Amino acid sequence: RTLHVQIKSADRSGLEERLKAIDAGDDVEPSEPTLSIEDLETFGRVFRSTNLELLEAIVEHEPESIRELARLVERNPPEVLDNVNELADYGLLEFEENGSAKRPVVWYDEIDADLPLTSASGRERKAND
Repeated sequence: RTLHVQIKSADRSGLEERLKAIDAGDDVEPSEPTLSIEDLETFGRVFRSTNLELLEAIVEHEPESIRELARLVERNPPEVLDNVNELADYGLLEFEENGSAKRPVVWYDEIDADLPLTSASGRERKAND
């Protein structure tokens, strides 16, 4: 179960056609789960070491709550809550209700990142040369 991450604007090409096919009851091949992040600065913030540590702890230990996750990584629960909320905003984790607690859940066990070393305009110039 791999999440693919790319640095570029979300690619919505073909989305409307896929949705129409689904509505019509046609068989549609599932696409690779992909997260598009708008720029390298945002990528660095979202995938900073403290957030990666949280994702790893969730996958390895399956904590029952944010408080348990904070204990596992030896950090304060309010800070961990801020970080997991940011990760949830980007779709990198989900919450399951667990009594009065929220249980963080990660559905993938690997992240594959596509990091271009040139800007989009630089790639276009090279393609046109």
